[in-house]
Amino acid sequence: MHREENERIAGLLFAYLAADYRWQRDGHWHDLRIGLPAPGPELAYPDATGFALLSAWDPQSVPRPEPVNRRADQALHDALLASGRIFVPAFSSAPDRSWRDPSWLVMDLDLADLDALGRRFGQLAMVVWRKGEPLRLRMLSPRPDGLDDPLERLAFVDWVE
Repeated sequence: MHREENERIAGLLFAYLAADYRWQRDGHWHDLRIGLPAPGPELAYPDATGFALLSAWDPQSVPRPEPVNRRADQALHDALLASGRIFVPAFSSAPDRSWRDPSWLVMDLDLADLDALGRRFGQLAMVVWRKGEPLRLRMLSPRPDGLDDPLERLAFVDWVE
């Protein structure tokens, strides 16, 4: 990986780790945080054993026009409907709301299908977790060289090449 790409992936990684994640139920938005468990979705969907937050907006975190993002989101919505999985609205955003990506919280989508959808829609990362475990960031990228985090947030990051 070239130095510029290393720096870009590392910068996005830390932005994703700092991001706010929320999911919707009964008209209310509920927080999710990488590195912490998420009892809310687990209680709301007690038969689910796995959870994933997936978006089709702004592939590789490169901004696109809203109509393009909306079409991609509709295509992802249609793919999730076809999968037969339960899913509800969600979003991720910068803490200062300088960016916000509508997403979907999907129950029991296996990792191979999740990775395929993430790649199909050009996503660099998704949030995933197993019931009773902390949320993890799943990066669809090789790990950048020399990556270090004194806050040890990297313990909650999985790299998928």
